[in-house]
Amino acid sequence: MIIGPIEVEDRGEPIPLGGRKQRLVLAHLIRRPNEVVSTNVLIDDVWGDEPPEAARSTLQSYVYRLRTAIGADRQDGPHGGYRIRVEPGELDAREFELLALKGRQELDRDPAACVDDLRNALGLWRGRAFGELNDELSLQGEIARLEEARRLAMEDSLAAELDLDVDDRSRQHPD
Repeated sequence: MIIGPIEVEDRGEPIPLGGRKQRLVLAHLIRRPNEVVSTNVLIDDVWGDEPPEAARSTLQSYVYRLRTAIGADRQDGPHGGYRIRVEPGELDAREFELLALKGRQELDRDPAACVDDLRNALGLWRGRAFGELNDELSLQGEIARLEEARRLAMEDSLAAELDLDVDDRSRQHPD
């Protein structure tokens, strides 16, 4: 989960994810689910322009600890990078975006369904995207993208609710 505090659960129970830098590694892998992220990109994302000399080995240590925490079947390191496996329905941001898109597509033809989908989408938010890491420069682009999608979903929901209200009033008071 990334639209709020960063959390990973196993059968509904939270998994301890380690310190800030280790969580930042996880955040950068999760924002690119099922994609191989190169070691160099992760080093840049986590340490910026001035990584420590031991950045590569420290990154390996963080990834090893994450693999231990979330399971080796969820995280691997092929081809000079790392990947986290996320199944459909497991990542709140992805589910939010799918529900928001569905709601937006229903806005003109079925405002009630639009409102339901957008309420469900907005209900997935538990706080600022990436929670305690929302001040990290390397995440600002993704945070802004998600926040904009949230703003649009709120606007669409309001528009659909207004359409429903106008439609209800016109049925109650026909001209």
